[in-house]
Amino acid sequence: MDKPIGRRRFITIMAAFAGLPLLRGKGWAALPSEPVVWHGQALGAPATLVLNHQDRAQAQALITRVVAEVRRLEDIFSLYRDDSALSQLNRLGALAAPPTELVELLEISGRFHGLTGGRFEPAIQPLWALYARHFARPDADPAGPSYGEVREALALADFAQVRIDRNRIAFSRRGMALTLNGIAQGYVTDRVVGLLREAGVTSSLVDMGENRAIGSRADGQPWRIGLADFEDADDVNTTLDVTDRAVATSSGQGFQFDAEGRFSHILDPRSGATAKRYARVSVVAPEASTADALSTAFSLMARDEIDALAKQQASVDVHLKSR
Repeated sequence: MDKPIGRRRFITIMAAFAGLPLLRGKGWAALPSEPVVWHGQALGAPATLVLNHQDRAQAQALITRVVAEVRRLEDIFSLYRDDSALSQLNRLGALAAPPTELVELLEISGRFHGLTGGRFEPAIQPLWALYARHFARPDADPAGPSYGEVREALALADFAQVRIDRNRIAFSRRGMALTLNGIAQGYVTDRVVGLLREAGVTSSLVDMGENRAIGSRADGQPWRIGLADFEDADDVNTTLDVTDRAVATSSGQGFQFDAEGRFSHILDPRSGATAKRYARVSVVAPEASTADALSTAFSLMARDEIDALAKQQASVDVHLKSR
């Protein structure tokens, strides 16, 4: 694939006092002391860094370090770069001397795979690719791929069949492939938070596809995150106050394979169908990788299952919006 698939966003960073969204290209004139704000891209998604720092030159230097770290991690996790470590693994079926970060993220992914009974499934990529190929054809059947094609792809969607250690990652079956789209943005966000904290930052909001707050705002109030049905900030219908926590949202409306919107990017590894239970699933957790993975898995789970699993986790809150 030559470039990332564009996905609509459902989280908006809110300005401090007026409750207005922080739009790209606009400042925070309403704030008593203006933070340093960076906008860019991370793993193909819009990214934002809001940094409260007394020394603006040091803040800009930190942002330069953050951008370099994000680019380095993209070279590992991106599905859209042929030379990334993940793309090489998918192409060859094995990867010797893998990057430490790839091993770490796959180990984290394995924990969530087990925790959610396989609903969080990084090995779902063959099914995703099947839907993408099917609907890319001009004569595509609007009912989707055939039952046989779906079952064939699902047979490859089993993260338990990935062998992982510090020296080598390998697939047990030919044709397997991984996607880390359900957790990599959260992981990158967590890495950026770690970098900033090591530099002494005590007030920042990091959005590398998912959001995580360091401390509170410069005025001592919590950071405010708006949940929207669409990227347009006028559609914000829920606002969360966040201090030292992360927020991630998953929605089938984020990307659909077909023009009618019947088939979304959130795929059920048990049936091969797309998620249809909720319009939006948002998770608040201590780390962005946790919020990211759980928001994906919860999109495929019944409310009682979600409640039971959330209670087992430390400081995890779930916000569901019904269809």
